[in-house]
Amino acid sequence: MSEVTAIDAGEPRPRKAFFRLPGAGQALNKGLVVMYLGLMVLLPIVAITSKAFENGISGFIDAVTAPQAVAALELTVICSLIVVVINAIMGTMIAWVLVRDKFPGQKIVNSVIDLPFALPTIVASLILLTIYGADSPLGIHLAFTKPAIVVALLFVTLPFVVRAVQPLLLSLDRDMEAAAESLGARKWLIFRRIIFPNLAPGIATGIALAFARALGEFGSLVLVSGNIPFQTEVASVYIRGQIEFDRLASASAVSVVLLAVSLALLFCVTLAQRWGLRHDR
Repeated sequence: MSEVTAIDAGEPRPRKAFFRLPGAGQALNKGLVVMYLGLMVLLPIVAITSKAFENGISGFIDAVTAPQAVAALELTVICSLIVVVINAIMGTMIAWVLVRDKFPGQKIVNSVIDLPFALPTIVASLILLTIYGADSPLGIHLAFTKPAIVVALLFVTLPFVVRAVQPLLLSLDRDMEAAAESLGARKWLIFRRIIFPNLAPGIATGIALAFARALGEFGSLVLVSGNIPFQTEVASVYIRGQIEFDRLASASAVSVVLLAVSLALLFCVTLAQRWGLRHDR
């Protein structure tokens, strides 16, 4: 009688699945992820690597050891190293001020930090050329020089260290600092023994990402650097020049060098993150 009443009341009957593979949903999701990563990441890497070695190992070595290529790679790496050292110091200081201090316009400053992410890089190059060019309103003429490359890279890589360190500062237990200070520890000792070990993984991650970005930066440099061979020509601009001269294998070879450095940096980031997790434990 109760069954008839339930049917008459219009209650929906549960549907039975005729056939269902166990774990089919998970398998489908994993397959989509692997396919997407393969198309977006692995396939381009394989394509550019095969193109770089189409003339054999000797052709690859000749391409990456050409005098102009070596000069471009050296300039790119040196400027990138200078940039990450400055970013490691200034980025940490900016993050510290934004988290630990209170001042008028703090929210505006915090928003401006992300401007290099939102601004098209070619626009950034034009802005830097206007500020530091021949008609500089500041009276500083850096355009078409190596310092201009460093300034441009500092601009586009500014947010990386700041945004990597900020969350760690926010989550840092300040009671430990207060306890150390109450025991007579000096501020420098507190920073070195308590604060810095907690910030180190974020700093390492930030500078590694900034270095990787600086290695392949093109848009912010194309106008302000002048692209003078053996003087202000970075690797990305050199690659574009090789493509314009229909030397795809040479361009791919230099690209593979930058790719290898970037992968090495990603490996370093992974180690830094694991070290940070172990330190937290």
